[in-house]
Amino acid sequence: MKTNAVRLLDSLGVSYQLRQYAVDPDDLAAETVAAKLGLPPQQVFKTLLARGNRTGPCFAVLPGNAELDYKALAKLTGDRKLELVHLKEVQPLTGYIRGGVTVLGAKKDYPVYADETIELWDVISISAGVRGMQILTAPADYLRVTHATVGAIARGKD
Repeated sequence: MKTNAVRLLDSLGVSYQLRQYAVDPDDLAAETVAAKLGLPPQQVFKTLLARGNRTGPCFAVLPGNAELDYKALAKLTGDRKLELVHLKEVQPLTGYIRGGVTVLGAKKDYPVYADETIELWDVISISAGVRGMQILTAPADYLRVTHATVGAIARGKD
């Protein structure tokens, strides 16, 4: 199955692998996806949509076993306050549903901020734009394609 994200990577000549997994609509956690793929959760990156009080929407890409550090992201974006976009707004703003959100092929090119741990891996896993499918690719390719700013935006879950 070719998603918009996959079509974009194809058009740019980016190397990747697709991995499918069984979806449980009641458990869309990145840790669950990681377990189904046989990867550590810190190698599976989730994409969140946040909104700053000055800059508007932006994507935050962080390890599956981490939480967003709002203050750190706000500092990177130049916002004083930042919050996650309400779930009902995610699809209209990105074109993707919860559990399938990705920067690649999104409706709009919002700024992208990736946690610095992304560069620790040879390969990362990100959503292919639908539930049940992940893209495995090199972090350098992902950062180049998404024009992401890298910073310390993740923290351990409490």
